[in-house]
Amino acid sequence: MVGVPASHTGWTFITSHARVLAVIADNPNVRIRDIAARCRLTERAVARIISDLEQDGYLSRTREGRTNTYRVEPDKVLRHPAEAGLSVASLLSLLVRDEGERFGKPVTQ
Repeated sequence: MVGVPASHTGWTFITSHARVLAVIADNPNVRIRDIAARCRLTERAVARIISDLEQDGYLSRTREGRTNTYRVEPDKVLRHPAEAGLSVASLLSLLVRDEGERFGKPVTQ
């Protein structure tokens, strides 16, 4: 899989929930297996995170044959009081990179 980050140990700034949400926002048809590889999590952990995000209304899922299509709710407000008033879209604007930027291609406007 292209774009899988290297392994990391120690603490990080971004939670697993934010990472999973960002991967889904980047590709709404992504498979759990690919999310797990990209986020360096187990498939079971990703499934649990997706369930958490769905349960709290940050994400919805529709089944199309054998494929899940996810929909992120960009206007949903973040949960922690320190981020009161910030939306999912605000968070994702920091985490989801433009394809051109990701692969080193010049971005045309």
